[in-house]
Amino acid sequence: MTLLAARATTPGGPASPVSERAPKAPISPERIAASLTLLALVVLGVLAVNEVGISIPAMVQSWGNAENFLTRVGGLSFPEPGDLVWLIALTVGLVLVGTLLAAVLSVPIAYLAASNTTPGNGWRAAARFIGVLTRALPDVVLAMAFVLMFSLGTLPGILAIGIHSIGMISKMFADAIEQIDEGPRLAIRAAGGSKMQEFSAGILPQVLPSWVATVLHRNDINLRGSVVLGYVGVAGLGLEMSYAFKALNYGKGLGIALVIFLLCVAMEIISSLVRGAMLGQERQTRSWIDRLLHPRLGATTTAASTGRPAWAANPRTAVGRPWTPERVRNTVAGVLAVLVVLGSVIVSDINWLDFVTFWAKLPEVAAKFWPPSFGNYDASAMIDAMRDTVAIALAATVLTLLPSLVLGSLAARNVAPGAGVRGTARFLLVGIRGIPELILAIVLVVITGLGPQAGVIALAIGGIGLLGKLIADSFEEVDRGPERALRAVGATRLQTYTSATVPQGMQALIGHSFYMLDTNIRAATILGIVGGGGVGYYLLNASQGSRYETVTAIVLMILVTVLVVEGLAMWMRKVFR
Repeated sequence: MTLLAARATTPGGPASPVSERAPKAPISPERIAASLTLLALVVLGVLAVNEVGISIPAMVQSWGNAENFLTRVGGLSFPEPGDLVWLIALTVGLVLVGTLLAAVLSVPIAYLAASNTTPGNGWRAAARFIGVLTRALPDVVLAMAFVLMFSLGTLPGILAIGIHSIGMISKMFADAIEQIDEGPRLAIRAAGGSKMQEFSAGILPQVLPSWVATVLHRNDINLRGSVVLGYVGVAGLGLEMSYAFKALNYGKGLGIALVIFLLCVAMEIISSLVRGAMLGQERQTRSWIDRLLHPRLGATTTAASTGRPAWAANPRTAVGRPWTPERVRNTVAGVLAVLVVLGSVIVSDINWLDFVTFWAKLPEVAAKFWPPSFGNYDASAMIDAMRDTVAIALAATVLTLLPSLVLGSLAARNVAPGAGVRGTARFLLVGIRGIPELILAIVLVVITGLGPQAGVIALAIGGIGLLGKLIADSFEEVDRGPERALRAVGATRLQTYTSATVPQGMQALIGHSFYMLDTNIRAATILGIVGGGGVGYYLLNASQGSRYETVTAIVLMILVTVLVVEGLAMWMRKVFR
């Protein structure tokens, strides 16, 4: 009684124990609606998985199909060594040139699309629309159009890769600009600096490491996607593989597929090394500029303990900066990067006169693609096919989520229980990412037969590598303060993970999941070309029959679908910020 009376009597008057607690902020209706939308999408994805009817026992029983196929294949065969080296160089060259083209074009688009640098909402909306449009246009469709406008060779592939990649690169560039520390830019503006000076001195140093990582990541994706471009006449390993499969030379086709896989893994490892050198070891630094200025900053080193080097004391000594091993290493790396780019342009053997002559072909080609029409296809059948494509993408995304979360978490430095576990998880993610979805779908079609099952499994397996990597990088970027605080009071590793790491990375997790869905919708369209089901089947028939107006109609359906997904993703990121 005395204790209750003491609690009920306060200097400000009577109060109850309940009234002493801070009132909880009410959950906004918008947040409730967003949560219900997320739940509905997950339920639809589960229903889509059930509708596809993935059955492991049935796949085991149908393994005889794979054995019969392997018996017909015999052994693997490869092109002549000289031809193989040339095809590898040609493929890497056109992919690298196309990716760099997209990176250059993405800079002004990202500047206009970022909320803190855009001149106005109209400019921002236009830039965002360009990004969504280029993401929605499948690179294989772009390659079809460019093959009609330009001579056969690498140029159609370079332009298709470049334009399609603008969507992802400009989006990532814009997101990085929106996350900068505004202090340097505002200081330059207050001192009378121009817009260009604000960008070059206040923005670029902060976002450059992030941009480099984005470009390298996109280059890996484009290398895997170049396999598809071979099916529409773009030179390289993909074209040779398509010739082999069409000629029923499965041994050579699978041999080239193995080369593509090894090339993708090698490119992923090289990209990871470059990203690590650019970002440094201390990935939790809150500002990108710290990672640029201190690329070798270790986990036990702080900015306060590494004073300024002697040569940076004044401009005179800075001019005579000594050639330390680190400076020599960075200079050599820069020279090699320039040589690789120049070599890629030379190997691509671009016919520059095509840029002069294609204008005469433009009206004729445009007339083939416009106006859009379903032609002989029934509109309801096309809509059902698009629904099947979305269902395949949803099912693959749902199947990807849990394995990606597990592998991505174990690959994060601040979550993994040890370096061995982290290294194994990273190795698995690299290996999975190295398998082009198209090749995986071809193998699965042999085992499971034609239909959506092969497409769903191929996208789900390929998505684990991509989404797992994005989750690992996002978890490594969270603020370590809450994690240290929980561990200081005796929390277990699992408690720290669920109470500090996951809540901080939730926004990124939602954004990456929608990006995965966006990617799967376009990939599901492409996998339909090899029997993966959905609208891709109609896209293949229309392109092979030169019914380009039907190709346009299908692309417009894809564009509308991607716009809806993009709108949902933007809304979710805003609500769960």
